[in-house]
Amino acid sequence: MTAESVQQHGRWPVPPPTGYTVDDLFTLPELPPHTELIDGSLIFVSPQSYLHLLSIKLLERGLEQNLPSELKVVREMSVVIDKHNVPEPDLSVVRASAVTDDRLSRFPAKDVLLAVEVVSPESQSRDRTTKPQKYAAAGIPNFWRVEQTGTGRRLVIHVYELDEVTNAYVHMGIHRDQVKVNKPYDIDIDLTAIDVL
Repeated sequence: MTAESVQQHGRWPVPPPTGYTVDDLFTLPELPPHTELIDGSLIFVSPQSYLHLLSIKLLERGLEQNLPSELKVVREMSVVIDKHNVPEPDLSVVRASAVTDDRLSRFPAKDVLLAVEVVSPESQSRDRTTKPQKYAAAGIPNFWRVEQTGTGRRLVIHVYELDEVTNAYVHMGIHRDQVKVNKPYDIDIDLTAIDVL
């Protein structure tokens, strides 16, 4: 299926009977920024809140602090899981060897070591169930789900690791003021620092 073969109905394209594919996602004209492909359906994301932005910024800085040279932190880049699934984590840690060209717009799941999703009201179901299941099935070894609690700027990070026997994530802990883990490398982030951003 190519963009040329997708029929238009008014302003919106009519999905093909078998669903959209990776090729469609990257060739359909005029898709909104950060469109994701989940189970062959195009997912349009809502504009992010300021707190969502601050959360990503804090975590990105923290992930880059002790980053080994063979890894890179990337923000809002597509991850190709299979023909019908191309989510876009808020942050990913990828192998530096996968960054082969400055024009890259996606990474294969095999090159992703950590996927981070900051949950927002419109993405709760996807970020809590759908995406983690897809990431685990694709073999991404680490997943963080970041929740914003209460009315303040408090973050809670749920850390998961892949169980290779079941090919599912195992919950490894909940981090409130600080996230300190050693996978996929030594990471230590002061979550209260969001107040000074």
